[in-house]
Amino acid sequence: QVQLVESGGGLVQAGRSLTLSCATSVSLPSVNVVSWYRQAPGRSREFIGNITPGGSTNYKDSLKGRFTISRDSAKDTVYLHLPNARPEDSAIYYCKVIKDGEETWGQGTQVTIST
Repeated sequence: QVQLVESGGGLVQAGRSLTLSCATSVSLPSVNVVSWYRQAPGRSREFIGNITPGGSTNYKDSLKGRFTISRDSAKDTVYLHLPNARPEDSAIYYCKVIKDGEETWGQGTQVTIST
């Protein structure tokens, strides 16, 4: 069973950059897709983007250009980078893996952007 651990959240000042990590318990090439989502209080979970085994990335149209997803296969870790955080980016950020048709979610990491 795949296990995921997100990290890198916390309190960040608006305008600063933020990088979140999603460490997987299995090798990245064995995973179909790794996705990032976020959920703000009172709102539904929102898709941010994903990265395929071939390294292609896809993003929600409204968030294109704000986030960058990358990976380090040697560390079996996927990253989410936000270079210019805004208060409205405050949310719990989750990664999700699809492997052999099964979905696994991480526990989430809280991100709070202060003004």
